[in-house]
Amino acid sequence: MANTNKNPLCINELQVHSIIKEAPNVTTLNFIAQDFYQYKAGQYAMVSIRNTPHIARAYSLSSTPGESRFVSITVREIENGKGSTWLNNEVKVGDQVWFSDPMGDFSCEKVIAENYLLAGAGSGVTPVISMARWLLVNRPEVNVTVIHSVHSPEDVIFKSEWAELVAKYPKLNLVINASVNATDEMKSGRINKEMVAAAVPNIQDYTVMTCGPESYMNALKTIVLELGVPEERFFTEAFFDSATQGGVDYDKQTTLTINGATKQTFNVPVGMTLLAALEENQQPVTSGCRTGLCGLCKTQVTSGDIEVVRTGDLTETEIAQGYVLACSCRVKKDVNITA
Repeated sequence: MANTNKNPLCINELQVHSIIKEAPNVTTLNFIAQDFYQYKAGQYAMVSIRNTPHIARAYSLSSTPGESRFVSITVREIENGKGSTWLNNEVKVGDQVWFSDPMGDFSCEKVIAENYLLAGAGSGVTPVISMARWLLVNRPEVNVTVIHSVHSPEDVIFKSEWAELVAKYPKLNLVINASVNATDEMKSGRINKEMVAAAVPNIQDYTVMTCGPESYMNALKTIVLELGVPEERFFTEAFFDSATQGGVDYDKQTTLTINGATKQTFNVPVGMTLLAALEENQQPVTSGCRTGLCGLCKTQVTSGDIEVVRTGDLTETEIAQGYVLACSCRVKKDVNITA
């Protein structure tokens, strides 16, 4: 049974009711909340990993408020991923897991429109199905098109439920595209302009909400803007850590000095995120989303050269005092921080 030394953001205790294998390396965990857990379709939560204080990860809620019996997350296992490996392989029915309060504005309950294109690549489909269910039940007058992009047919997530939704709600326009080995009922190839235009002929009247890898969302944005969707009607959700993508020069080293009860100095590669540098040197650091959303890894830099990728919800005063989000800034030269 998991212990209760939880992450400080994760104040809601939920119990695993059931576990479903959705696709290769993809698992849905259904939870029973000890207290009423109020969330909106499309939102995410921080999950305390191994119920420890220092590690949490952000996962979209794949369940739908008012429609789903359980609070659910659907997680794709990532190689060496601390959170996804634990959730896919070690968490068992009956275990207690701690969630933050629901977070995020990526929700069809907050983004109001008459026509929706909901697009999800891979496990990015988790908030998409949450919102699709909610719209079909609560706003039956709106038009809903879903595009689920996968690498191959076996990677389709929620396959049986999509079929049930299409049968129950004929108004739902579902398009599944596979990059390889597409079946007859699928579109073949990666998402492209022709595919989107065929799926939604009047797309200029639609609001687009998408979740998936950065490259996917960037490609979709280019496509829909070219097809006439105003940029203010394009919304994204992402938990990838763009600050860690590229930019690290392992052939060049600089110093990271931690000034606390004792002073410690480490050599770290130039361009590595401050969070990764601390973790690689086994220094205690509280982290959560790793994308600049939650603010848990706020750290004060007292000197040195850094590259700030994003500031999240840091205030102007905090920024002036040298605070950064450790997950979202890169070490450049001789950085000093306070413990």
